[in-house]
Amino acid sequence: MSVFENKTLLITGGTGSFGNAVLNRFLDTDIGQIRIFSRDEKKQDDMRHEFQAKMPEVADKIKFFIGNVRDLASVKNAMHGVDYIFHAAALKQVPSCEFFPLEAVKTNVIGTDNVLTAAIEAGVSAVICLSTDKAAYPVNAMGTSKAMMEKVIVAKSRTVSAERTKICCTRYGNVMCSRGSVIPLWIEQIKAGNPITITEPTMTRFIMSLDEAVDLVLFAFEHGVSGDILVQKAPACTIETLAKAVTGLFAPNHEIRTIGIRHGEKMYETLLTNEECSGAIDLGKFYRVPCDKRDLNYDKFFSQGNVDRNPLTEFNSNNTQILDVKQVQEKLLSLQYIRDELAAWEARR
Repeated sequence: MSVFENKTLLITGGTGSFGNAVLNRFLDTDIGQIRIFSRDEKKQDDMRHEFQAKMPEVADKIKFFIGNVRDLASVKNAMHGVDYIFHAAALKQVPSCEFFPLEAVKTNVIGTDNVLTAAIEAGVSAVICLSTDKAAYPVNAMGTSKAMMEKVIVAKSRTVSAERTKICCTRYGNVMCSRGSVIPLWIEQIKAGNPITITEPTMTRFIMSLDEAVDLVLFAFEHGVSGDILVQKAPACTIETLAKAVTGLFAPNHEIRTIGIRHGEKMYETLLTNEECSGAIDLGKFYRVPCDKRDLNYDKFFSQGNVDRNPLTEFNSNNTQILDVKQVQEKLLSLQYIRDELAAWEARR
């Protein structure tokens, strides 16, 4: 028996990489139903056929809902009978959000508020929202919208009893081979016989697998307190190291071409800011950033103060464990996508 036994889980943006990873993890368990909520009927149809072929005995547990998190009515329509929500719907591409920042606000900020509003109204037990390292010290529109999303999540958690609806947020870095990530692009460039393109060799990024992303969400679901932001202590590598790891697996000595930093990119990412460190709790593999429970009445703060300071310092992709080429290749080879692509590449050669 698990906490998901006969329960209904709703995944917003569920046709994406995260939603597929959750289905692969949970569909063949005692969970009652998994609802996929998204705006793209073609992706839903593709997912429906994929899981009917791959897991026919349990595929009827998947229910599909067409809608958009920007539209509160369509979100409410998918909420009836839902026990838990994993909120993954978002605009995630940094350059796209730079050119269309208001679109990022509509989906990432207002869309999140709509999901939380509908969840609270429907009496959903727990909502886990997915954020990004780009929300910490944001310099681009995507990161700024995600930072505001986190503020909405924390503020919303103050307005509802945790016994009614627990609201938590997870923050993590780049997920290897997820939709829109750079590794599939590089593999396609190698297949086409073209140089692989990197932005800046010394740029560092956190790296994690989809399974690790799901693990973080489940950790927040099981151990998070309403209003928490949960952060995974992920390793990182330079973009050059990642590129050499990929070419080393598929085509050693393949040309790597530097093309320069794209719109809105940072040289390194931060998962835990110095400001958050003052109240953060080290949980071993994770950091927990509790909600600041103080209200707008500052009289008590000015009369009593608070001089306690946590010794933690900023956690970023420059001061975490930096992986070398061999270590990155080991992480890549743990992914089914990479193993499948390598097998197809070897068969083709």
